Amino acid sequence: MTLPDLLLSQLSDPFRIGLLIALFLTMLRTRAASGTIIPLAIGAVFVAVLLPLTAQAQLAVPMAVAIGVGILANVIWLAVILGVWTLYQRLRAR
Repeated sequence: MTLPDLLLSQLSDPFRIGLLIALFLTMLRTRAASGTIIPLAIGAVFVAVLLPLTAQAQLAVPMAVAIGVGILANVIWLAVILGVWTLYQRLRAR
Protein backbone atom coordinates (compact mmCIF):
# COMPACT_ATOMS: atom_id res chain seq x y z
CA MET A 1 0.00 0.00 0.00
CA THR A 2 1.40 3.39 -0.96
CA LEU A 3 1.39 6.37 1.38
CA PRO A 4 -1.31 8.29 -0.55
CA ASP A 5 -3.53 5.17 -0.48
CA LEU A 6 -2.94 4.81 3.25
CA LEU A 7 -3.74 8.49 3.85
CA LEU A 8 -6.95 8.28 1.82
CA SER A 9 -8.05 5.14 3.63
CA GLN A 10 -7.43 6.78 7.00
CA LEU A 11 -9.18 9.99 5.95
CA SER A 12 -12.26 8.01 4.95
CA ASP A 13 -12.40 5.84 8.07
CA PRO A 14 -15.79 6.57 9.72
CA PHE A 15 -14.63 5.35 13.15
CA ARG A 16 -11.69 7.79 13.06
CA ILE A 17 -13.99 10.64 12.03
CA GLY A 18 -16.42 9.81 14.84
CA LEU A 19 -13.64 9.71 17.42
CA LEU A 20 -12.30 13.06 16.25
CA ILE A 21 -15.74 14.69 16.36
CA ALA A 22 -16.22 13.34 19.89
CA LEU A 23 -12.77 14.66 20.80
CA PHE A 24 -13.68 18.08 19.44
CA LEU A 25 -16.98 18.19 21.34
CA THR A 26 -15.20 17.18 24.55
CA MET A 27 -12.62 19.92 23.97
CA LEU A 28 -15.43 22.47 23.61
CA ARG A 29 -16.86 21.48 27.00
CA THR A 30 -13.50 21.60 28.80
CA ARG A 31 -11.94 24.51 26.91
CA ALA A 32 -12.06 26.87 29.91
CA ALA A 33 -9.97 24.51 32.04
CA SER A 34 -7.64 22.91 29.49
CA GLY A 35 -7.54 25.17 26.45
CA THR A 36 -7.89 24.21 22.80
CA ILE A 37 -4.61 23.14 21.23
CA ILE A 38 -3.19 20.80 23.87
CA PRO A 39 -6.27 18.55 24.18
CA LEU A 40 -6.67 18.36 20.40
CA ALA A 41 -2.99 17.53 19.89
CA ILE A 42 -2.96 14.83 22.56
CA GLY A 43 -6.24 13.42 21.27
CA ALA A 44 -4.98 13.35 17.68
CA VAL A 45 -1.92 11.35 18.73
CA PHE A 46 -4.04 9.05 20.90
CA VAL A 47 -6.45 8.23 18.05
CA ALA A 48 -3.54 7.80 15.61
CA VAL A 49 -1.90 5.24 17.91
CA LEU A 50 -5.11 3.52 19.05
CA LEU A 51 -6.48 2.57 15.64
CA PRO A 52 -3.41 0.80 14.20
CA LEU A 53 -2.81 -1.01 17.49
CA THR A 54 -6.31 -2.47 17.45
CA ALA A 55 -6.07 -3.54 13.78
CA GLN A 56 -2.59 -5.07 13.71
CA ALA A 57 -3.57 -8.04 11.54
CA GLN A 58 -4.85 -5.75 8.79
CA LEU A 59 -1.79 -3.49 8.49
CA ALA A 60 0.08 -3.65 5.20
CA VAL A 61 2.69 -1.10 6.33
CA PRO A 62 4.96 -0.81 9.37
CA MET A 63 3.31 0.39 12.57
CA ALA A 64 5.35 3.62 12.71
CA VAL A 65 4.27 4.57 9.19
CA ALA A 66 0.61 3.86 9.99
CA ILE A 67 0.82 6.00 13.13
CA GLY A 68 2.61 8.85 11.35
CA VAL A 69 0.11 8.95 8.51
CA GLY A 70 -2.68 8.64 11.09
CA ILE A 71 -1.43 11.74 12.87
CA LEU A 72 -1.45 13.59 9.55
CA ALA A 73 -4.99 12.40 8.78
CA ASN A 74 -6.16 13.43 12.25
CA VAL A 75 -4.63 16.89 11.93
CA ILE A 76 -6.35 17.34 8.56
CA TRP A 77 -9.73 16.31 9.99
CA LEU A 78 -9.32 18.45 13.11
CA ALA A 79 -8.41 21.46 10.96
CA VAL A 80 -11.57 20.94 8.91
CA ILE A 81 -13.73 20.50 12.03
CA LEU A 82 -12.20 23.57 13.70
CA GLY A 83 -12.67 25.59 10.49
CA VAL A 84 -16.32 24.61 10.19
CA TRP A 85 -16.88 25.44 13.88
CA THR A 86 -15.21 28.85 13.50
CA LEU A 87 -17.28 29.61 10.41
CA TYR A 88 -20.44 28.59 12.27
CA GLN A 89 -19.53 30.85 15.21
CA ARG A 90 -18.89 33.84 12.93
CA LEU A 91 -22.11 33.37 10.98
CA ARG A 92 -24.11 32.94 14.17
CA ALA A 93 -22.68 36.19 15.60
CA ARG A 94 -24.09 38.28 12.76
